Amino acid sequence: MLALRLTRAARPAVQLRRLLVAAASAGTGLLLLSSLGHALAHPEAADAAALRLAWCAAPLAATVYLALAVARTDPGTRPRPGLSAVGLGPARLMAVSALTTALSCSLGSLLALLVFLHLRGDLTGLPFDGAAAGLLAAGLPLPVPAAATLLTVLPVTATAAVAVALRPRDPRPPVRVPRRFGRFGAAGGSAGKETFGAYGRFGTRLPQAPGDGRTEAPGDRRTATTSLLETEGGPPAPENAPESPAPDTDADSPAGLPWGVALVTAGLAAQAYAGRSAPVLTVLLGWLLTGTGLVLAGPGLTHLCGRLLQAGRPGALRLLAGRGLMAEAARIGRPLGVVCAVASAGCALTALSGGGPAPAFGPLSALGALVVGGATLATLLTAAVEARQYRAGHTAVLLRLGARPALLRGAAALRAAVLPALFGPLVLAIAALSALPLSR
Repeated sequence: MLALRLTRAARPAVQLRRLLVAAASAGTGLLLLSSLGHALAHPEAADAAALRLAWCAAPLAATVYLALAVARTDPGTRPRPGLSAVGLGPARLMAVSALTTALSCSLGSLLALLVFLHLRGDLTGLPFDGAAAGLLAAGLPLPVPAAATLLTVLPVTATAAVAVALRPRDPRPPVRVPRRFGRFGAAGGSAGKETFGAYGRFGTRLPQAPGDGRTEAPGDRRTATTSLLETEGGPPAPENAPESPAPDTDADSPAGLPWGVALVTAGLAAQAYAGRSAPVLTVLLGWLLTGTGLVLAGPGLTHLCGRLLQAGRPGALRLLAGRGLMAEAARIGRPLGVVCAVASAGCALTALSGGGPAPAFGPLSALGALVVGGATLATLLTAAVEARQYRAGHTAVLLRLGARPALLRGAAALRAAVLPALFGPLVLAIAALSALPLSR
């Protein structure tokens, strides 16, 4: 009931994102049911039916990725102060997000079933003069358990992915206590160095409870005060101890860039080595390697764009845009890498269908490409919305400090313009290198 109320009371932008999830779910469900219809119409071609079902993995993954991005940006299920007092803790909000995702995906699956039955002629007769009768096995009885199983794959997978990704976590990092050793390798708990003669002093090796009347040594009191302050989040007690500088997280590049470059290089090398001997296998293997490499390298390339914007003597505009890209590299870099992987794979498949023995694209292939491309683009836009939500506090601080709104809009426009300037030629170059062995 709470999930339904939050779904109904959401803003129009949130409802639009949920409708996008439902539309992607409907397209994926229709592709799954069409593979079932092909298997019913051609029972002798089991391998072709299995291949059609395997091709549905790409739309399924893209739709689940979109559902996860939409669940992360849902403002109605974000933890806020005071919600735990009324029983809406992090675990309850995670359950509400999972139920909302399940409702959106189930709505799409139900719509896919209605469209599938309508095209088969089970509701009002064959539409479009029976053009889809051969693809969807019109006139044959539909196995209800098989159709129900295929339609529940997407809602269950998306709900499980949202529940795992939004599970409650402890915001405090775990405290690593180094293992200390006493005399002759025995385990000990002494935090500081022992002074000369302290080991044999009476009472220094015994644990002392507060208020037991024992006399504490000054060094033990200082150690206990240090531990208490460190536990409560205060500064360390010793004044002459050197403080370790706080790590600069924005200056560190994401760690996936070298692995991404290596995978892209391996994919291009595999395509160039195979040549025209096995074009379909070459394109699939090359897309898998290069696509995975682009996904891994996306955050690092976004971070690099931020550094390039700040090269030389940057002004306020370039400095704000560059630091914003560096801070958002981990959040928008991965969806941007997915979009680049899909775009490069689409260019490679287009070149393969145009100059090779592969069949031309049909209506189901166009539907699959539309679902994958639309879901990945919607995921990228949703990630941009999430980054804007996390940047709202910094934007408010800059406005209070006197920054002009035109400066902030210019920085956002510069961030949006510099990413296609780097990723666009990269995608075109990878697609051209992927299609080069096919043109020889």
